Amino acid sequence: MKIQPQTNAERQKLATLIQPMDSVAMLTSQNAEGALVSRPMAPLEMDAQGAIWFFTDRNSAKVEQLRTLNLSFSDAERGTYVSLCGHGDLETDRSHIKRLWTPLARPWFPDGTDSENLALLKFTPSAAEYWDAVDTKMVHLFATAVSVIAARPIGMGEHGRIGQL
Repeated sequence: MKIQPQTNAERQKLATLIQPMDSVAMLTSQNAEGALVSRPMAPLEMDAQGAIWFFTDRNSAKVEQLRTLNLSFSDAERGTYVSLCGHGDLETDRSHIKRLWTPLARPWFPDGTDSENLALLKFTPSAAEYWDAVDTKMVHLFATAVSVIAARPIGMGEHGRIGQL
């Protein structure tokens, strides 16, 4: 994923957290029956305003479910997790699609940027929550063991919230 320079410290923190785990994110929406539905998405770009862009099929059910979204990133190896709440918008601007095009999208859009149903999904985050265990896996396992014995979290890394993205 391309990450543009961010214009505030909160979005820069978010960009720093998700940069190493940007290959797949889970996008969750609510369907017409009220059930939560999740699907893997490949992020293309985080723009300077903090919006995260994806390719999508404009006939996909998710384009009717953009009002309230959750986007999550996970890196179990590093012990880093990020959960974003926000909303989505659909964009069909061909110049923007061409700028973000990657051949990795061809299996879903065989005609490339000329694929009839190809659109962009713009996820605009409003807030984020993150967990970041900056220590090595061994240190994290030790901290977990100590936490179990002490019956409270000890040395489990950083947990925070970022509002007003």
